[in-house]
Amino acid sequence: MIVRLGFVAMSLQVENASPSRTMTFANFSKLDDREAGIRKLERIAEENLRSTLRILKHCKASGIQMYRFSSKLIPLATHEHLLDWNPFAALAPAFQEVGEFVRKNGIRVSFHPDHFCVFSTPRPEVLAKSELDLLNHIRMLEAMELDEATKCNIHIGGAYGDKAVAAERFIRQFSALSSRFKHRVTLENDDKTFNARETLEAAEQVGVPMVLDIHHHAVNPGDIDEDELYSGLWPRVELTWQKERERLGFSSASQLPAKIHASSPKSVSDPRGHADFVEAEPLVQFLRHAALNTEYLDCMLEAKSKDEALFKLMEDLKQMEASGTGIKVLDGGRVEIAAQH
Repeated sequence: MIVRLGFVAMSLQVENASPSRTMTFANFSKLDDREAGIRKLERIAEENLRSTLRILKHCKASGIQMYRFSSKLIPLATHEHLLDWNPFAALAPAFQEVGEFVRKNGIRVSFHPDHFCVFSTPRPEVLAKSELDLLNHIRMLEAMELDEATKCNIHIGGAYGDKAVAAERFIRQFSALSSRFKHRVTLENDDKTFNARETLEAAEQVGVPMVLDIHHHAVNPGDIDEDELYSGLWPRVELTWQKERERLGFSSASQLPAKIHASSPKSVSDPRGHADFVEAEPLVQFLRHAALNTEYLDCMLEAKSKDEALFKLMEDLKQMEASGTGIKVLDGGRVEIAAQH
């Protein structure tokens, strides 16, 4: 199985390249000239996009083919007092430059809207804000001219006192969205509420691919044992991606591999928190089992040390390769994993 590794938003190796520079609404409100304030927001967003392009060039130079965009590329994009502002005309060239680089270099990119993007909510106003937030992410992908293989990853949301009812509400409210929304979404299991089986069932119901977070599964496994995870759930997760490849007209799994998230517990006292780096052995254990029925897989590392965590993991994998454990490091961001029978 060929595995590509990626990282999230910020590079610790590329200096002065934050893709998340912002302005608070409090500071925006203090400006006497609203139009001048909007121009300033657009300049900040343009800087964020330039930084994003620098990070993508760093990925290319390092052999990394996966990257998650910052959700904060456009400051105050969905603020209730700025809903009349359309930043996309001014930012079109910068977005197009990012999208062109991504397409030309075959980098798999994504967004992960924040935790307040919840479609299980019983509150109409929260649902409306969730739709607005997701729409903002979709418009950014459209501005980059990236097709529907480029996704926004979300969670089901809260249980609100009755998880079964919340899951049904998610399915109903998400299903009511237009295809413009639904075709851009993947669904991920979370670390407290909806476990891997529950998330998979919802993903199957609404017809979107599932992203399996193996750290979340470790701290919120429900009653799923290892045998069910590897033999029952993972083949079904892979099938959600196969159906999406078929919908998009892709003939090979390499065109849109299944995707997982990986991170390590911050500490014994904070098992849900993300550590600075990723332990190689638990990840490799999962990958060896997944390789039984998966040819290509993409793995997003959610580590506090960002790209440095990826580089350290690759070094750890090289050490495992040297000891003859069915691992072959292919380049700076890819590894081949032999199946564990």
